[in-house]
Amino acid sequence: MTVESFDLLATTPAGPFADAKRRIAAAVEAHRAEILELSHRIHANPEPAFEETQAAAWVAEAVRGHGYVVEHPVGSLATAVRGVLRGGRGGDRPRVGILAEYDALPGLGHGCGHNTMAASGVGAAIGLAAVASELPGAVVFLGTPAEERGSGKKQMIDDGLFEGLDAALLYHPCDRNHVEIAPLASEDVDVVYTGLQAHAASDPWAGRNALDAMILLFSSVGLWRQGLRPSARVHGIIREGGTAANIIPDRTSAWFMIRSDDEADYERMRDRFQALCHAAAMATATDVDVTFSGGARTMRNNAVLIDRFRANMAAFGIADEGDDPSHGSTDMANVSWVCPAIHPELAMALPGTPGHSIEFRDAAVAPLADETTLLAATLIAQTATDLFLEPAIVEAAWAAFRGSD
Repeated sequence: MTVESFDLLATTPAGPFADAKRRIAAAVEAHRAEILELSHRIHANPEPAFEETQAAAWVAEAVRGHGYVVEHPVGSLATAVRGVLRGGRGGDRPRVGILAEYDALPGLGHGCGHNTMAASGVGAAIGLAAVASELPGAVVFLGTPAEERGSGKKQMIDDGLFEGLDAALLYHPCDRNHVEIAPLASEDVDVVYTGLQAHAASDPWAGRNALDAMILLFSSVGLWRQGLRPSARVHGIIREGGTAANIIPDRTSAWFMIRSDDEADYERMRDRFQALCHAAAMATATDVDVTFSGGARTMRNNAVLIDRFRANMAAFGIADEGDDPSHGSTDMANVSWVCPAIHPELAMALPGTPGHSIEFRDAAVAPLADETTLLAATLIAQTATDLFLEPAIVEAAWAAFRGSD
């Protein structure tokens, strides 16, 4: 069965909590229009990292409307959201985190499909609200900004917003279905060279060329790539290259990203990149400022949560297609070092559709993406229900988490 043809209400849910899971699916279906309208509205109004003012407000309003006690903003980020819905059976545990993302790519919009992630997170929160009277503990909804740049989740972790969670669940759109992912550790790096202006024709020797330094850095990175492991990446763009062709540039800036599937190798890359930046400054008699954002880590997929999500997915006839051969990066990986977490991918575009592209952006509001958004909401909520209603699963998830240390 393809995602396009599934019926939320025509399946037999996995596990012993079939009735609760059916009511979750029914709640998601009943609020189909609200969930999909939110997805399309966020898609039509793309906002880049740390600037998701409208999206954060819309997400906060949506979960507040379904009984969650909402803080917005929360922590140090103006576009972060936290909503809590306490279960009717009382107690403080478990506390299951339902996450949402909503930042867009500069100049492209929602070419990563984060509008579907925001809407599916809200949909999962709606589904769990429908069975909240039967749950212990609390549902903790977290709207997490700035996944594409600067690691909003890392800042929220530092703010203490993930403390006390027993699990964190978040879907990601893809062109295939993968429950277990292997993202690369990644960090944004801002590089600024400062030199001295001079007339490029009459006395260029009086200047210190910041653009020469930047070009030398890019050349050094290009040569460095020959010695990098196949799983490592380094890439960047020049943001400022000077003001006029007849003026020696006194300032240039670039945005780089460095990535690796191995954290120790990543640290070595970080040091080497910084050395290359300073070497180019020395060669051109310029000054350099190198700022590392603090980025995404590698992912610790929780085997227990993976098994539960895969079982719930199979109930809809959706097969796990194994490891994802395309490796990006995500700050959801940072969350996986704090508590048991998964970040499954579901197909919202046709196979072969490249991420971070116009094609993927357009697919994010197509009928397939709408159906996947509803499916993701249902599966995340149903997996959370397994945790709420079977304490042994929570214990096993924490055991697997500690065992991966």
